[in-house]
Amino acid sequence: MPARAARTPAPASSEALLSIGQVLARLAGEFPELTNSKLRFLEEQGLVFPSRTRSGYRKFSMADVERVRVVLSMQRDHYLPLKVIRSYLSDLDAGKDPAIPGAGAGESVQSIIPAARRLGREDVIAEAGATPHLFGDAISASLITPSDSYTEDTVQVLRALVELQRSGIEPRHLRGFRAAAERELALIESALMPISKRGDAASRAKAQEISGEIAGHFETVRGSLIRQALGRFSG
Repeated sequence: MPARAARTPAPASSEALLSIGQVLARLAGEFPELTNSKLRFLEEQGLVFPSRTRSGYRKFSMADVERVRVVLSMQRDHYLPLKVIRSYLSDLDAGKDPAIPGAGAGESVQSIIPAARRLGREDVIAEAGATPHLFGDAISASLITPSDSYTEDTVQVLRALVELQRSGIEPRHLRGFRAAAERELALIESALMPISKRGDAASRAKAQEISGEIAGHFETVRGSLIRQALGRFSG
């Protein structure tokens, strides 16, 4: 196993840095099997190098997210072992233009991995049928992370906020959603810590399975609480 990169604090920058949960949300459409344990494993293997906050939390730049996308695409589409992918990325980092092992001659990662559709701020607002003011409120409430470009997931979130606004529910009323999601992620990470520490393939697979189960149980409890509250309201 390669030596792990030094854990440096997240730099002070205008670029939005993403948590593990936010990275998973961005890549879920392309890689539904991606989990927080898989992201940690890629870091342990020297394939991606997220920065750290002073508290030790991983923070990913947009460049880190694209690097994860490249690694996962090479695994999925070319069945390449991580050792080969690591060597390929090292050549890229060194300024070279290597061909992907097993791909056509001279074929680069940009030519074989289709880029996810990226949308500008105005495009997102138009497709969601929203207003610039609502978009700004969503960012202020931490429901949308500010960026130079956005994905289809952002459009879906903004569409939901448009519908909620029609019922008198504004983004500011949902500020607790982000904190709740982060708390749930922390609970999952804590529960899987004993398994994740083992590091072997079987343990990683088990951790991935359990994390999905825990998330499903959270949804069940949350849904039940909402239904109970709605029942009291109807009564």
